[in-house]
Amino acid sequence: MSNVMEHDLAVDGRRDSDITKNLYLAFVVDDEQYAVEVSSIKEIIGVVPITIVPQTENYLKGIINLRGDIIPVIDVRSRFRKPEIPYDTETCIVVVLFEDYILGLIVDRIIGVYELSADMVAAPPNAKLSYSNQFVKNIGRKEDGVLLLLDLEKILFV
Repeated sequence: MSNVMEHDLAVDGRRDSDITKNLYLAFVVDDEQYAVEVSSIKEIIGVVPITIVPQTENYLKGIINLRGDIIPVIDVRSRFRKPEIPYDTETCIVVVLFEDYILGLIVDRIIGVYELSADMVAAPPNAKLSYSNQFVKNIGRKEDGVLLLLDLEKILFV
Protein backbone atom coordinates (compact mmCIF):
# COMPACT_ATOMS: atom_id res chain seq x y z
CA MET A 1 0.00 0.00 0.00
CA SER A 2 1.15 3.55 -0.50
CA ASN A 3 1.22 6.76 1.49
CA VAL A 4 -2.13 8.43 1.87
CA MET A 5 -0.58 11.88 1.83
CA GLU A 6 2.71 13.74 1.74
CA HIS A 7 3.60 15.84 4.77
CA ASP A 8 5.19 19.14 3.82
CA LEU A 9 3.70 21.50 1.28
CA ALA A 10 1.40 20.35 -1.45
CA VAL A 11 -0.76 21.50 -4.34
CA ASP A 12 -0.71 25.25 -5.13
CA GLY A 13 1.30 26.04 -2.00
CA ARG A 14 -1.55 25.03 0.31
CA ARG A 15 -0.72 23.22 3.53
CA ASP A 16 -1.83 19.63 4.11
CA SER A 17 -4.46 20.78 6.59
CA ASP A 18 -6.13 22.84 3.83
CA ILE A 19 -6.14 19.93 1.38
CA THR A 20 -7.30 17.31 3.90
CA LYS A 21 -9.85 19.45 5.73
CA ASN A 22 -13.11 17.52 6.18
CA LEU A 23 -11.60 14.31 4.73
CA TYR A 24 -11.91 11.05 6.67
CA LEU A 25 -10.38 7.65 5.99
CA ALA A 26 -13.09 5.05 6.57
CA PHE A 27 -12.44 1.47 7.56
CA VAL A 28 -14.30 -1.56 8.87
CA VAL A 29 -13.85 -3.28 12.21
CA ASP A 30 -16.25 -6.15 12.93
CA ASP A 31 -18.78 -4.96 10.32
CA GLU A 32 -18.90 -1.43 11.82
CA GLN A 33 -17.69 1.57 9.80
CA TYR A 34 -15.25 3.89 11.56
CA ALA A 35 -13.15 6.79 10.35
CA VAL A 36 -10.24 9.01 11.33
CA GLU A 37 -9.28 12.38 9.95
CA VAL A 38 -7.00 12.06 6.92
CA SER A 39 -4.83 14.85 8.38
CA SER A 40 -3.82 12.48 11.21
CA ILE A 41 -2.72 9.66 8.87
CA LYS A 42 0.93 9.12 8.08
CA GLU A 43 0.45 6.07 5.87
CA ILE A 44 -1.29 2.72 5.43
CA ILE A 45 0.69 -0.50 5.33
CA GLY A 46 -0.06 -4.19 5.18
CA VAL A 47 0.34 -6.25 8.32
CA VAL A 48 4.04 -6.80 9.03
CA PRO A 49 5.72 -8.88 11.72
CA ILE A 50 4.89 -7.46 15.16
CA THR A 51 7.23 -7.85 18.13
CA ILE A 52 5.27 -8.67 21.28
CA VAL A 53 5.98 -6.49 24.31
CA PRO A 54 5.52 -8.41 27.59
CA GLN A 55 3.06 -7.23 30.25
CA THR A 56 1.05 -4.83 28.08
CA GLU A 57 -2.67 -4.60 27.49
CA ASN A 58 -4.02 -7.36 25.22
CA TYR A 59 -5.08 -4.82 22.57
CA LEU A 60 -1.48 -3.55 22.29
CA LYS A 61 -0.23 -6.20 19.89
CA GLY A 62 3.36 -5.03 20.12
CA ILE A 63 5.74 -2.84 18.16
CA ILE A 64 6.91 -2.65 14.57
CA ASN A 65 10.02 -1.19 12.99
CA LEU A 66 8.82 1.07 10.19
CA ARG A 67 11.87 2.38 8.33
CA GLY A 68 13.71 2.93 11.61
CA ASP A 69 10.76 4.25 13.64
CA ILE A 70 9.56 1.98 16.45
CA ILE A 71 5.78 2.18 16.45
CA PRO A 72 3.32 0.64 18.93
CA VAL A 73 0.47 -1.21 17.22
CA ILE A 74 -3.06 -1.46 18.60
CA ASP A 75 -5.55 -4.00 17.28
CA VAL A 76 -8.75 -1.95 17.06
CA ARG A 77 -10.89 -5.13 17.32
CA SER A 78 -9.25 -5.99 20.63
CA ARG A 79 -9.41 -2.39 21.84
CA PHE A 80 -13.16 -2.41 21.20
CA ARG A 81 -13.54 -5.81 22.90
CA LYS A 82 -14.63 -7.46 19.66
CA PRO A 83 -13.78 -11.09 18.88
CA GLU A 84 -10.35 -11.50 17.31
CA ILE A 85 -10.08 -12.97 13.84
CA PRO A 86 -7.04 -14.04 11.83
CA TYR A 87 -5.50 -11.28 9.73
CA ASP A 88 -6.07 -11.62 5.99
CA THR A 89 -5.04 -9.81 2.82
CA GLU A 90 -7.42 -6.91 3.54
CA THR A 91 -6.21 -6.39 7.10
CA CYS A 92 -3.92 -3.39 7.33
CA ILE A 93 -2.20 -1.03 9.71
CA VAL A 94 -3.22 2.63 9.58
CA VAL A 95 -0.26 4.60 10.89
CA VAL A 96 -1.53 7.76 12.58
CA LEU A 97 0.08 10.82 14.09
CA PHE A 98 -1.50 12.12 17.26
CA GLU A 99 0.25 15.02 18.98
CA ASP A 100 3.76 13.62 19.58
CA TYR A 101 2.75 9.98 19.12
CA ILE A 102 2.99 7.72 16.09
CA LEU A 103 0.70 4.73 16.42
CA GLY A 104 -0.42 1.85 14.23
CA LEU A 105 -4.09 0.84 14.20
CA ILE A 106 -4.87 -2.65 12.87
CA VAL A 107 -8.20 -2.58 11.02
CA ASP A 108 -10.13 -5.23 9.08
CA ARG A 109 -10.19 -3.32 5.79
CA ILE A 110 -10.19 0.17 4.28
CA ILE A 111 -13.38 1.28 2.54
CA GLY A 112 -12.43 4.72 1.27
CA VAL A 113 -12.02 8.43 1.89
CA TYR A 114 -15.09 10.56 2.53
CA GLU A 115 -15.51 14.31 2.57
CA LEU A 116 -17.83 15.31 5.39
CA SER A 117 -18.75 18.97 5.65
CA ALA A 118 -19.48 20.43 9.10
CA ASP A 119 -23.24 19.97 8.62
CA MET A 120 -22.68 16.23 8.00
CA VAL A 121 -20.97 15.73 11.38
CA ALA A 122 -22.85 15.58 14.68
CA ALA A 123 -22.10 14.76 18.29
CA PRO A 124 -22.83 11.17 19.28
CA PRO A 125 -25.97 10.42 21.27
CA ASN A 126 -25.56 10.59 25.04
CA ALA A 127 -26.63 6.96 25.47
CA LYS A 128 -23.85 4.47 26.22
CA LEU A 129 -24.77 1.88 23.62
CA SER A 130 -21.61 -0.20 23.89
CA TYR A 131 -18.06 -0.17 25.25
CA SER A 132 -16.60 0.94 21.92
CA ASN A 133 -18.85 4.03 21.86
CA GLN A 134 -16.56 5.71 24.39
CA PHE A 135 -13.97 6.01 21.59
CA VAL A 136 -16.36 7.83 19.23
CA LYS A 137 -15.89 11.60 19.00
CA ASN A 138 -18.58 12.34 16.39
CA ILE A 139 -20.95 10.74 13.91
CA GLY A 140 -20.54 11.41 10.20
CA ARG A 141 -23.55 11.12 7.91
CA LYS A 142 -23.04 9.69 4.44
CA GLU A 143 -25.53 8.68 1.76
CA ASP A 144 -25.64 5.01 2.68
CA GLY A 145 -25.33 5.26 6.46
CA VAL A 146 -23.04 6.66 9.12
CA LEU A 147 -19.37 6.68 10.02
CA LEU A 148 -18.27 6.58 13.64
CA LEU A 149 -15.51 9.19 13.84
CA LEU A 150 -12.88 8.01 16.31
CA ASP A 151 -11.22 9.99 19.09
CA LEU A 152 -7.54 9.01 18.88
CA GLU A 153 -6.81 10.46 22.31
CA LYS A 154 -9.30 8.09 23.93
CA ILE A 155 -8.02 5.11 21.97
CA LEU A 156 -4.54 5.88 23.29
CA PHE A 157 -5.23 6.92 26.86
CA VAL A 158 -8.62 5.67 28.13
